[in-house]
Amino acid sequence: MKRIFSYSISTLFVSLLTISSLFSAIKMSSVFCDNMVLQQQTEALIWGKASKNTSVKVTTSWNHKGYSTIASADGNWKLKVTTPKAGGPYEITVSDGNTLTLKNVLIGEVWVCSGQSNMEMPVKGYRNQPVLGSADAIAFSSNPNIRLFTVKKATSLEPLDDFAGNWSLCEPENVSEFSATAYYFGLMLNKVLHVPVGLINTSWGGTRIEPWISEIGCKNFDWVKVPDKKPVDKLDAQTPTVLFNAMINPMVGYGIRGAIWYQGESNRNEPREYQKLMPGLVQNWRALWGIGDFPFYYMQIAPFDYGSVGLSSAYLREAQLKASTVIPNIGMACIMDLGEKECIHPSRKETGSGRLGMLALEQTYGIKGIVGKGPVLKDMKVVEGMVKLTFDNAPTGLTSFGKELSCFEVAGTNKRFFPAKAFITGTGITLLSTSVPEPMAVRYAFQDFVTGDLFGVNGLPVSSFRTDDW
Repeated sequence: MKRIFSYSISTLFVSLLTISSLFSAIKMSSVFCDNMVLQQQTEALIWGKASKNTSVKVTTSWNHKGYSTIASADGNWKLKVTTPKAGGPYEITVSDGNTLTLKNVLIGEVWVCSGQSNMEMPVKGYRNQPVLGSADAIAFSSNPNIRLFTVKKATSLEPLDDFAGNWSLCEPENVSEFSATAYYFGLMLNKVLHVPVGLINTSWGGTRIEPWISEIGCKNFDWVKVPDKKPVDKLDAQTPTVLFNAMINPMVGYGIRGAIWYQGESNRNEPREYQKLMPGLVQNWRALWGIGDFPFYYMQIAPFDYGSVGLSSAYLREAQLKASTVIPNIGMACIMDLGEKECIHPSRKETGSGRLGMLALEQTYGIKGIVGKGPVLKDMKVVEGMVKLTFDNAPTGLTSFGKELSCFEVAGTNKRFFPAKAFITGTGITLLSTSVPEPMAVRYAFQDFVTGDLFGVNGLPVSSFRTDDW
């Protein structure tokens, strides 16, 4: 009987130790898991939870070096590890007495990819809304040097420490469900740079820009109302700060090269505010990440027929164009030629995403010979009733690919716009209209839906623009 009792006590003791061990086991934030990508040649921040007040040691297999810190009273810990040039796969071991090993880790280039539905749109497309070439793209997508992370949708009134998601391998099943804009961007970088690429997709269709800005960032804009912290049954995803809190904050500090953004359709009726909010979001993220003015590239929204309600989306495109010069290390990709009148999600995602890729390859990675910016209006002059336009970013001139230019309008003092004949003259444009003998202002493709027909010789389109402020 004593033996049985002793055996039972021993068994219970071992069980309690096992349970205790399980509860005190190392726990990493979701962004740190098997198949992850760490930013190369940097001091990469790693964090998680451990037993309170215990020593935590992180060992990296690329240099067999150990890094140590002490977990706080609530078990949180954080430290930096030195990453080498791109390569892998490697392992990272984390221990506080219990040991966790992260496997198949790559070192390379990491980009955050965010926005609304045109960023969220998967490679497989939406119902009745295809991504051109998706079948082939998915079939040939297996690539051991690209890794994909999709943040699960969530909202919160308070900044969260973690979100749901995991790093996935770049294989057809996973690529099919992943952001098309993000995937094609990463694929281009991988092909050109020959390094591993990690893509973190955190997007939500139909959302405005304000939910993606933190509380401290929103306070810079007096028209943005930061919500009260009172609990609600259902939190609207359009509420300022709530997507930042749940889908950005948990990875703030994670080692990245930069970010890409595709959003604006839901803010099209407030272009003046958006012109300030766009750089405001960038500055907000940069301040919180604490790694300097990391590159930030965004897609200008495509032309689309929004109907008769609200402002023309040309005003939002104008706001995006103006925002692209407000702060350093930022760039806008124009897709005036890719819009679809009856579909807000352009099907030629690879072409549009490639323009974001060219911005990164030229401006971030400094690859000579690549031109990432399209022509931008420089100056307007009126000479004997004719308008003369000159452009920046057009070293080899302009082209319409042999077609007649049909998107220009001119107006006189009466502020009425009439179609203008347009001719390419070297690196500029000459306009004239018999209806406007004394032109005062010019507009190009300044409509909700229009197919842009003016390009740089490199094939990059000119954004819609106007010279008036009427």
